[in-house]
Amino acid sequence: MRIGLNIIGLALGAWGGVETYFRNLLHYLQKVDSGNEYTLLIDDRNVAQFPLYNPSFSRRIYHFARPSFPWFVRAALRQALHADVLKPFLNRVPLDIIHHPFTVLNPQGLATPSVLTFWDMQQEFFPEFFSTRELRRRRRTYRPSAEDSTRIIVSSEFTKQCLVERYRIVADMIDVIYTGYGPEYRVIGDPEGLDRVRKKYGLSRPFLYYPAASWPHKNHRTLLAALRILCDRHGFDGQLVLTGIAMQAHGDMLRDIERLGLVQRVRILGYLPYAELPFLYNLARLMVFPSLFEGFGIPLVEAMACGCPVVCSRAASIPEIVGEAGVTFDPLSAEDMADKVNSVWQDDGRISDMRTRGLKRARIFDWETTARKTVATYERASRI
Repeated sequence: MRIGLNIIGLALGAWGGVETYFRNLLHYLQKVDSGNEYTLLIDDRNVAQFPLYNPSFSRRIYHFARPSFPWFVRAALRQALHADVLKPFLNRVPLDIIHHPFTVLNPQGLATPSVLTFWDMQQEFFPEFFSTRELRRRRRTYRPSAEDSTRIIVSSEFTKQCLVERYRIVADMIDVIYTGYGPEYRVIGDPEGLDRVRKKYGLSRPFLYYPAASWPHKNHRTLLAALRILCDRHGFDGQLVLTGIAMQAHGDMLRDIERLGLVQRVRILGYLPYAELPFLYNLARLMVFPSLFEGFGIPLVEAMACGCPVVCSRAASIPEIVGEAGVTFDPLSAEDMADKVNSVWQDDGRISDMRTRGLKRARIFDWETTARKTVATYERASRI
């Protein structure tokens, strides 16, 4: 098979977990598959970020990165004439399958059969979290992309059911393939390294950890209300440590910290280097994950792989991913969140048991398995 991997238009550093997914998928496809031929369809600016070491893998380089003149022309023609100048370029590439890994076909209407990795349809459940423009874009691209795909990969049974129920996609054309985690996420037996990170960020007290950009669905506001309850009713003696880039709900979060009198209880570290994240999971007493909606939720797996107990939302795909390893709460109830966090925080024996169960659970999320199952999806798509 001749397989195209289409990441034209990828904005490095801005797409979070889906960028992490593709980086790892590319690496592990090169490890497990030398029988097929792969062509990475990529913008010129991103070439250095995606190394190829398997001789079965090659590149086709394009010039549609944002911002650039070709990007502007493409956007203008799509807006004015509903014509995509990228389409003839890709239709000329001799491929049997093109994999589009970022929820939408880019572009739609190609002659080559497509495999689509579809991440989530949050806008169908929480439209209030999106601007009118973004809702219009998603409605114009998400369902048509799913309907026009040859096969679809999703990272959870929850997302598969969303596609079946909301978009009426035939269940048999959807493959559930769990996302993996990198080998850097592990129990770290390096006291000096752990102490270095602890001192660098002033983490002298036991802490709850929440790694998430401040999008509205990440639900920082209810978490802060729960933290106030933990302090007032349960004598909570630790801190809440937050990492992740500042996004749409960041201002509300800062105002809530002030209003609730939590300035001394919350540490906002912002965006951290990837290499330091495993240290944060190892240093935390537990991870709290109050998100309202996730198609997968990779921090859940990263935390479990690091031996960090997970107390998390009972919403969307989250219970499916943590299984019996986590403790769940109602993400809309600050009281329930506080009670569940406190029940783990105060119990050393329970924390030890959850570490063990989390490490066992994390073993099912393996990148090599993800890559092999993805190749099997390519093979199924090529036979249609």
